[in-house]
Amino acid sequence: MNCIIIDDDKMSRKLLEKFVEKTDLLDQYYSFSGAIEAINFIRKDEEKIDLIFLDIEMPDMNGVEFMQSLGNHPVQIIVVSSKEKYALEAIEYDVTDYLLKPVTYVRFLKATEKALSKLREEMLPASNSKEDFFIRNNASLKRLRYDDVIWIEALENYIVVYTYEEKYTIHFTMKAIMDQLPLEKFFRIHRSYIVNRSKIDMIKTNEIEVETIEGTQALPIGKSYRELLLKEINLLSK
Repeated sequence: MNCIIIDDDKMSRKLLEKFVEKTDLLDQYYSFSGAIEAINFIRKDEEKIDLIFLDIEMPDMNGVEFMQSLGNHPVQIIVVSSKEKYALEAIEYDVTDYLLKPVTYVRFLKATEKALSKLREEMLPASNSKEDFFIRNNASLKRLRYDDVIWIEALENYIVVYTYEEKYTIHFTMKAIMDQLPLEKFFRIHRSYIVNRSKIDMIKTNEIEVETIEGTQALPIGKSYRELLLKEINLLSK
């Protein structure tokens, strides 16, 4: 998820930036000391923003006024405030969570996981149900079936699509490819990895295993992604 931090308190803003940087669930972020600068950035629509960490008490435009100015813009908001008194008003704007300062990382992570779960629920009905897609392969377009893809790996501004027979390197971002893939078939397990759900053979503490023609391949899985994956799989246990 791409996110924005809006807080006029420098120390609080820097703490949130530190939390974002250590959280695999979050990709690119932008940080603003004021709501007006942030709303102007959002209205440019140059980058899709999924989540906003928003302070309430700010000069020029406070957090409530900021939420009003968003209108129907499709973005989740997690309020980060030093006071509880704004909680009821925030609920009216359907905020995803409400964090009280000083914010701990555990509480921050729980709110972020909640936002990602909500985002996946909203996207799932609109997932692409087609069985194949095309990627650019040199000067040609190559048809690939979703079921042939084992995993996808990010390499800076490129991604590598691994299939049983070949791997394809294309100029694409992880965020862009995740928006295109059917969520019922694929799951992001790490900042740099997406896996075909049906190819997962084993889930361990810090990695998953998939089967390839050459044998078992281990892929890293982030702690938060693992917890989300375990909630979605058919798990039989005592």
